[in-house]
Amino acid sequence: MSAGRSGEGSGRRAEAGVVGLRPVVDADLEVFLAYEHDPEAVRRSRFVPRERDAFLAHWRGRVLGDPDCRAWTVTEDGEIAGNICSWGQDGRRFVGYWLGRAYWGRGVGSRALGLLLRQERTRPLYADPFAGNTASVRLLQRHGFEDSGSGLDDEGHVLLVLRTPDGTDGMEGTEGSGDLRA
Repeated sequence: MSAGRSGEGSGRRAEAGVVGLRPVVDADLEVFLAYEHDPEAVRRSRFVPRERDAFLAHWRGRVLGDPDCRAWTVTEDGEIAGNICSWGQDGRRFVGYWLGRAYWGRGVGSRALGLLLRQERTRPLYADPFAGNTASVRLLQRHGFEDSGSGLDDEGHVLLVLRTPDGTDGMEGTEGSGDLRA
C-alpha cells in the first residue's frame, strides 16, 4: 500500500475512495485468508484464524454454499478491501465483516456496512463483535446498532441489535443482490 493511500508517514489516514460491494468470487478467498491471518486483526477480533484448507472449506461450503448466507466482497477503488456477510443463526439474522488492515480507520467499513444495510432489510439484525474491538463496536453503533442487554458471552463478545426505526423488531424485508457503490 502506498503512503498516499494508507496515510502512513503523513500522520493521518487518507479518506476512503469509492467503496463497493460485489459478489464474492473464488479468487477473492486467498485475499480474505491473508486478512484473517493478520496478527493485529486476530488480536482485535479474538478470532482464531483457520488453516488454509479449513478456511477454503468454510467459505466454499458454509458461506458461498449456503443460500441463506449473503456474502459480498468489499472493494475500494476496485481493490479487495475485505468481505461482509449476513446469515441466519439460531433464529436470528447476523451481519459480520472483515477488512484488511490497510482499510481500517478510513470509512471503508462504515460505507460497506451502509451498503449492506440497504440490501439486508431483515430486522432485527444482530452483530456480535469482540467488546474490546471498540472501533468495530462504534462502527455498528453509528449505523444504529444498540446493546441487546444480554451482556458479554463467555468469549467477550457483545450482542448488538439493529431494530426498525420505531424500535420494534420489524419483519424480514426484500432481498437484494449484485454490485453496489458508495
